[in-house]
Amino acid sequence: MNLGAPELLIVLVVVLLLFGGTKLPKLARSLGQAQREFKDGLQEGTEADDES
Repeated sequence: MNLGAPELLIVLVVVLLLFGGTKLPKLARSLGQAQREFKDGLQEGTEADDES
């Protein structure tokens, strides 16, 4: 799936309309924390596999 600039702009506008400007930073922070936890979980899983 290849998204160009116009598609990304449309997605950004829709997200802004759905969540509003005040909730957007909180949403971005939550997504960042979820991504960090996911990466940590993957790393722990590979470390557990290496120990076996």
